[in-house]
Amino acid sequence: MFRDSPIIRWRHYNDRYRLVGYRCTKCEKAYLDKKGMCTCGNLDFTEQEFSGVGKIVAYTQIHSGPEVFESKSPYCVAVIDLKEGARIEAQVVDCRYSDLKQGLEVEAVFRKFYTSGEKGVIHYGTKFVPKY
Repeated sequence: MFRDSPIIRWRHYNDRYRLVGYRCTKCEKAYLDKKGMCTCGNLDFTEQEFSGVGKIVAYTQIHSGPEVFESKSPYCVAVIDLKEGARIEAQVVDCRYSDLKQGLEVEAVFRKFYTSGEKGVIHYGTKFVPKY
C-alpha cells in the first residue's frame, strides 16, 4: 500500500542508505552502482551487501561546495575502496583534514546530509568516519 509513497521510497535507495551494490557473476568484480556490463564483458550480476569498512585511496578538503553544504565548509571528501572491492566517493566526518591519510581505515555511518525546501525536509545518507 505505501510502497510507492515518497515517505517510504527513500528506503529503497540501496546505494545511499544500505550500501548494497552488485557483483559480477563471472569475474567477481564489485560495483556500488548498477552496470550494464562488467569490465570483463559479462552482463549478469548478483546483489552484494557491503560491510561499510574500507580504506582511503585519495582525499581532499572542500572549501567552496554546493549551496546546501555551505554551512558545513570546509569538509573532507575521500575516495574509499571498500573491503569487498567496490569504490565509493563519500564525505569523511568526525575528524580533521590533517588526520586523513592514504590507507586510513574508515567505516560507514548514517548521517544527516542537509535540509531542503520550505518544510525543512531532512536528507540522510552514508558518510564515513576514521576507525582508530
